[in-house]
Amino acid sequence: MDVDAGHGAALGRALPNSEREMSLTQRLRSFLSLPGNDDDPVTTLTRAHRNVHPSADAGVLRRSYAIAENMHRGQMRKSGEPYITHPLAVAQICAELGMDTTTLVAALLHDTVEDTSYTLEALHGDFGPEVTHLVDGVTKFDKAFYGKAAEAETIRKMIVAAGKDVRVLVIKLADRLHNMRTLDARSPASRARIATATLDVLVPLCDRLGIQALKRDLDDVVLFHLEPDSYARIDEHVKNRPGWDDYLDDVTTRARTALRRQRVTAEVTPRPRHYYSIWKDTVAGGHAVPFDLPRIAVVVDGPETDCYAALGAIHGQWRPVAGRFKDFIASPKNNLYRSLHTTVTGPDGRLVEVLIRTRTMHRYSEYGVATTYRYPKYAETAEASGADQLTWLKRVLDWQQDTTDAAQFLASLRCDLAEGQITVFAHGNACELPSGSTPVDLAYELSPQKGDQCLAATINGRLAPLSSQLRDGDVVEIFSETDGHVEAEPNAPRGPRREWLGFVKSSQAQLQINKYFDEKNEPGISIADKVRLGRATIGLTLRKHDRGLASEVPLRRLAEELGYPDLETMLVAVCERTLEPDVVVEQLIALVDHPD
Repeated sequence: MDVDAGHGAALGRALPNSEREMSLTQRLRSFLSLPGNDDDPVTTLTRAHRNVHPSADAGVLRRSYAIAENMHRGQMRKSGEPYITHPLAVAQICAELGMDTTTLVAALLHDTVEDTSYTLEALHGDFGPEVTHLVDGVTKFDKAFYGKAAEAETIRKMIVAAGKDVRVLVIKLADRLHNMRTLDARSPASRARIATATLDVLVPLCDRLGIQALKRDLDDVVLFHLEPDSYARIDEHVKNRPGWDDYLDDVTTRARTALRRQRVTAEVTPRPRHYYSIWKDTVAGGHAVPFDLPRIAVVVDGPETDCYAALGAIHGQWRPVAGRFKDFIASPKNNLYRSLHTTVTGPDGRLVEVLIRTRTMHRYSEYGVATTYRYPKYAETAEASGADQLTWLKRVLDWQQDTTDAAQFLASLRCDLAEGQITVFAHGNACELPSGSTPVDLAYELSPQKGDQCLAATINGRLAPLSSQLRDGDVVEIFSETDGHVEAEPNAPRGPRREWLGFVKSSQAQLQINKYFDEKNEPGISIADKVRLGRATIGLTLRKHDRGLASEVPLRRLAEELGYPDLETMLVAVCERTLEPDVVVEQLIALVDHPD
């Protein structure tokens, strides 16, 4: 069993009576469109979960659902549905991804702490520390108290929590997917804002996690809301492709024959492209009609060398198209996606795309970091690959500590998640940078000191301005003040230039340059730092009274009594002195000594 099955205080008040549960089940079945299904929603969720994890504990799912339903009872979504339909749908998405029981429990309860009176302490007592960490990681900061910084600080909090447990991001992505699927109840302006935010941050996050099975759905629903006319045109195209299925059946049959002839054991299946992928290539190529090439996937049973044998078999069957071959096995994408891509002139002279990969590659291409949970018997290999897959997250966690401004952090994160990446070579090293990066970006990638002291650069042997945009494969040499090769002008200012902020692209460069100039002024402080300082201030004030706290439960009770949405918000108020620490401590002592 994945979670603590101990019964906590919330369970007694959470179990609904059978009459109400039957009524809710009927409504849910209608809202979730489960035709001909006589099972209650938890049974449907459990069945999906046990399809991947046969020995999963259904009891803990039913118990967490009961608490969620009770706490959200009476709350409605903007669509008019009972609120419980949302966490249930989020858990269903996680189940279909193959996530573990702990993740499903947290998904069912992910909005309780934020939107109901259910506390983190009660959650911890009912389900243990893992579920508590996951729920806390996706719980948003209150906009009424944090204003415009709330969204950026919430994302920062989520990223930090994901550094300890990446399942936080999986739940958030499932949460956003269901919210995007139900955006019709919102105003057009709200739909556009949420869809744009999803495209800017969460879709790239999903891509970095390698969960293509989820990213495809997010891509398509974003397209539906941001480009409804294009979506409708592609939808009509997909539903009216005469002879499409017959053509793909013919291609897959011929491909299987070619592979058998070369003694390559592989599964060959049609691989239709999703709507956003069709739209993207249609727009990029300036096509008047949807550009949608037939595509098949070849999944070989053997080692990765068999992928190249399969490639030879396919190219022996059909003539390859020049310039349309990509080897993502030798050079994986930045999310560690691995596969061979080729385009051939197939039957009837039509172009056909072919993807070739091993079964292991196929699992990772579909589920990314979720592979560890979906295929536990491959856990050792999955964990090793997952650790590599999250290298970017470790980098983000490193540089997020250097920025105190929430808006700057969010802007830097968007840049870091940019889909376009280039690889350049400098001083014997290959460096990956966002598209549009300059020699200054590269200098900061090499080291903060190299960036601060950057004076000049050559690109492919030629001296170039520091604002020059680098291209994939460029060979670059950076010259700095300490190299001795280039002398700075006597009266020239030392250190980075403010104007660099106008052209640098990488998060590392932006943050280091801002940090340099911030240190000359009064440094800022993040909400996370204010929380720590507020907690420390209360601790020091308590010492004056020869007192201490064994747990944070009294603090959380006091925060609730004082009208704060959570303890963290009260601690920020203490740090900013909008709430005097002496007053807090006096009330805290009274609360502990006289609980009634």
